[in-house]
Amino acid sequence: MKSFDELSFSDNFMFGAVMRNPELCKKVLETLLQRPIGELTIPENEKTVKMTKDGKAIRLDIFARERENNTQYDAEMQNLNNMSLDELCLPKRSRYYQALVDMSSFNEKAMYRSLGDSNIIFICTFDPFGKGLPLYAFTEMCDEVPGLELGSGTQKLFFNTTACEKSTLPKDVERLYNYINTGRPDDELTEELDDAVRVARMDNELRGEYMRTELFIQDAIYEGRKIGEEEGRKEGRKEATEELNALSAFLIDNNRLEDLRRATQDPEFQQELLEEMRQTI
Repeated sequence: MKSFDELSFSDNFMFGAVMRNPELCKKVLETLLQRPIGELTIPENEKTVKMTKDGKAIRLDIFARERENNTQYDAEMQNLNNMSLDELCLPKRSRYYQALVDMSSFNEKAMYRSLGDSNIIFICTFDPFGKGLPLYAFTEMCDEVPGLELGSGTQKLFFNTTACEKSTLPKDVERLYNYINTGRPDDELTEELDDAVRVARMDNELRGEYMRTELFIQDAIYEGRKIGEEEGRKEGRKEATEELNALSAFLIDNNRLEDLRRATQDPEFQQELLEEMRQTI
């Protein structure tokens, strides 16, 4: 992991810290979406949501909602971090996040009528689909009738910052992509983001939060590797160690640190998580 002073806007932790500012969050979303959005409720940094009382929890980098029309935005910064695209599994991850966002805003009295439009936004520092496009936007369409949308109000958007030199890319998006890629600001928005990063680096509370997370992850990985090595010796399989290392990476990348902690102490729970990971990848 990077040291706290090395973190940039493209790192999940710093992205979440900077985007807590509702005005900055609004400006970034408006730049990416190329349309105005309404006043946002204060963005929730790493909002934890669960599907059921006993369900698995996952933390969202930034969860924001338009105050006036209840439109929701889940914004996630995505880095490969030595994982393959198959291991990252963004398409199914977007489906899972969509379900979590919907359930977090579900009103039992109004039922489905209470669901606002939702946008799952992945800002990727790599090309998630290998087609060279700066944006991949997915909505639900009818296979039999071209142009007929389901109208469920859901959209999944994958922004590819590596396609920052496309001639069709709006200049403000190009500058934002360049800032994410290089950390060098060159317009008003990216200057504001860079200032916010510098301020965040001087925040001792944030520094302590990051250091606690870093130490926990290192300890959990160490414990996971020890368990994996022991499993490998017992079963005579190198694959056991490799799979548990992959599980550690899977849980860390999904911000499921409590599950990672429990998995190092509870073999049965660890097997449940392994099965979940196998189904996801």
